[in-house]
Amino acid sequence: MHVIIIGSGIAGVSFAEKYRSLSKESKITLITRENDGYYSRPLLSRGFSMNGIEQSIILKTFDKLRASDINIISGAVITAINRSDNTVSISGSSQENSMHYDKLILATGSSAFIPPPFRPYNELFFCLNSLVDLKALRKFRLGLLNQNRQPDWAIIGGGLIGCEVASDLAFSGDKVTLFHAMDRLMERQLVAEDSDLLLEVLQNSGVKVLLNQDVQGFAKQEDKVSVKAGVTAEFDALIVACGFKPRTELAELAGLEVGRGIKVNQFMQTSDEAIFALGDVAELPNGKLYAFILPIRNQALWLAGFIAGHEQQGWTPPVFTTRAKVHGFEAVHPYNI
Repeated sequence: MHVIIIGSGIAGVSFAEKYRSLSKESKITLITRENDGYYSRPLLSRGFSMNGIEQSIILKTFDKLRASDINIISGAVITAINRSDNTVSISGSSQENSMHYDKLILATGSSAFIPPPFRPYNELFFCLNSLVDLKALRKFRLGLLNQNRQPDWAIIGGGLIGCEVASDLAFSGDKVTLFHAMDRLMERQLVAEDSDLLLEVLQNSGVKVLLNQDVQGFAKQEDKVSVKAGVTAEFDALIVACGFKPRTELAELAGLEVGRGIKVNQFMQTSDEAIFALGDVAELPNGKLYAFILPIRNQALWLAGFIAGHEQQGWTPPVFTTRAKVHGFEAVHPYNI
């Protein structure tokens, strides 16, 4: 049997390694647009205070995964899933441009969500959703530091990622202004009391927090970019951190059932019995997306066991907690997850 996995995040790699341990005979191919290896996405938001993070963030090189008898095709993009003959079309690979599968695992993850009003300005801001994004941000920041300029950042979005990045940049000595559309920070994850505590911690670290902000757009003049929100303010650079969007485009093109994510049953199976979805791209029957490390890894290990014939019952989410990686902040109450 040939199992193809699309995506080299924790979902794809955890599945591949576990399935290899359970099925010595199956052929396993993992296809990814990444080139840097399997890395820790949660560490991206600590990417400014950690020296040498470009290396330390790599959990396993692709060569190490290949040594485990997992075929890795890196720097490649799947352009189509052809359900009529169980093949995928591959672009950017020096290998085959089409490959047959018996089982297909969609572990495509998510991309940064860009609110529609911001999309015409995408050349003016950064996002932080991948190691490629982090390298671009670090390179830009180093350029300013080499000019003896401490960067002055605007971050749009006071959710989990926006607060983590604001905290790490401030911890690293930069000026940071955080714009948030709502009246409190991380309103989806925290109770009001903890939002207030988070606000205090960020302000004490030097972050300027602006709540109830209706950001209309951005502009660039010479080497400064401005944020249009009531009053216009100028910064060295902008980071948009407004949440994530599951990568469902391939599934949609293939005619799979899609909602917020790729819809799956309790066996992580899509509307095509040969295709499964894992991680923050998978929408369970309860309508939830489990976009956290522990349940994603748990899903991947369970699915490997299911396809290998070791699991009979459907997947159920484990009990888990999460926390914001904000320097000096500990929530008093449990997070909403």
